[in-house]
Amino acid sequence: MTPDPLAPQIGGRPIRRAGGPLRGMGGRLLTAAAAGAAAELAALGLIAAAAWMITRAAEQPPLAALSVAIVAVRAFATSRGVFRYGERLAGHDVALRAQATTRERLYEALIPSGPLSHRGADLLSRMVDDTDAVQDLLVRCLLPAVAATVTAVAAVTLAVFLLPAAALVLLAGLLVAGLLLPAATAVAARRWSARLAPARAELAARVADLVHGAADLAAYGAGEQALAASAEAGARLAALERRRSRANAAALALGTLVQGLTVAGIVLVALRAGIGQVPTAVLALTALVSFEPILPLAAAGERFAGVTAALRRLREIRATPPVVPEPAVAAAPPEAPLTVQVRDLVVRHAAGRAAALDGVSLTLTPGRRVAVVGPSGAGKSTLLSALMRTADFESGDILINGTAIGDLSPDDVRERITGLTQDPYVFRASLRDNLRLAGPEADEEELARAVHRARLDTWVERTGWDATLGEDGRTVSGGQLQRLALARALLRDPDVLLLDEPAESLDGATADALMADLLDVTHGRTTLLVTHRLHGLEGVDEIIVLEDGRVVQRGHHDELVATPGYYRDVWRSEALTARTG
Repeated sequence: MTPDPLAPQIGGRPIRRAGGPLRGMGGRLLTAAAAGAAAELAALGLIAAAAWMITRAAEQPPLAALSVAIVAVRAFATSRGVFRYGERLAGHDVALRAQATTRERLYEALIPSGPLSHRGADLLSRMVDDTDAVQDLLVRCLLPAVAATVTAVAAVTLAVFLLPAAALVLLAGLLVAGLLLPAATAVAARRWSARLAPARAELAARVADLVHGAADLAAYGAGEQALAASAEAGARLAALERRRSRANAAALALGTLVQGLTVAGIVLVALRAGIGQVPTAVLALTALVSFEPILPLAAAGERFAGVTAALRRLREIRATPPVVPEPAVAAAPPEAPLTVQVRDLVVRHAAGRAAALDGVSLTLTPGRRVAVVGPSGAGKSTLLSALMRTADFESGDILINGTAIGDLSPDDVRERITGLTQDPYVFRASLRDNLRLAGPEADEEELARAVHRARLDTWVERTGWDATLGEDGRTVSGGQLQRLALARALLRDPDVLLLDEPAESLDGATADALMADLLDVTHGRTTLLVTHRLHGLEGVDEIIVLEDGRVVQRGHHDELVATPGYYRDVWRSEALTARTG
């Protein structure tokens, strides 16, 4: 089986690693290689036939003696263009398909991996620049190497028939230009090419900071410092690019020098052998044109080093283990209505660190609403992550209708248990498309119903369904953003609705209004609500108070208000703030 190019193995050749995306495209790849080789052979035949015809015509033979050469020149000239077009078409088709497959596999690797240690700009660089490596490996390295090899063999073979001594000179020149120079450029490039992609990522990150943090930079007078850091990153990248350009220019110059010396050597050998002007001209011009596909291999050697570094960076992402392992054989997904039982759950984000959740237990029966409250860092969002299978647990268990959650596919779990995340994201797309993220097949009536239940009717009527929302939610207010996220969750309509800090970062009046609407639309729906605010929690069935990952209080609102502890303290603080505000 052909290996995956993004597999975590460190060893292996880049060409073999690129085999995964090429699976099923062998015919296209063979067609591209054959067309490229045929185009170069046609170019070689064109020059050889033209050289023979011109020098033979100088001897003024009968026109019939030149007819075959005339036809050959026309045939080679026409076929060269046809084969070149076919090579470009087939080669780029294979390369773009392989690139798309590589990028798709990278996305698939990112989905279950959870949070990564790479900055967003660095990930973007890997997705855009590094995935081009497969395309470059084919278009700039593999296919040109095949065409150059076929051309070199044909040219040397022709030289053997005309003058074996000249064939040895040609072979030596081709080996120097086609093997030694590319190997030298690859070795030279390997020393610094691995720094090129990180330099691009660093510059992208600096620019992203300038764009997205412009307001904060201006407010604190840090704009000049940020600009200087970006300029420095740009200068480092430019220096690396200049080094690469100099290496390419030097390799091309050396290759051209070898080409000239080889042709001169062949002419000298032919003149000494006295084989005549026609064979000498054919040998000289054939040698000259045989270097055309060989000379670009020096740049291909430099690019090959960059391809190796890019594939290694992609493997780093693919090698990141998923936060939640897939079961070897997934159990059948449970059918609604669902009962979710959390038993003595322990979650630790890293070995040696304190447990984010330490022995938490709760039960969600159909239609039951449970609120989880507590200070920041108490483990509330971690509990939701464990339920949605975006975080694994160390011990304890989560049962869905009696089936352990670890025996179920994470996708099946998220299909049934999901909802509003703590930091909802607005995509640069229309309002309609932002909603359809949660329900791609939803019709207009279903979209309108979700908007109505989230109390967004007025805003949608004013804004319009086709209005483009800005990236990161910059064109919507905090309340609109949270209600848009709620509309998504309601449109998704999971069996168990999770709501993570829906009133976070909202002013008191907006937060209270949103909480009231939330409690209204979730009536009779199995819901787990994580919140800092206690306003409106009189209507939920149970309230669980977490501190330092442990359950310190639980019960109904009236019971907790009457009991000394975190809940009563926060309740009184909110009530005092409301009276004095």
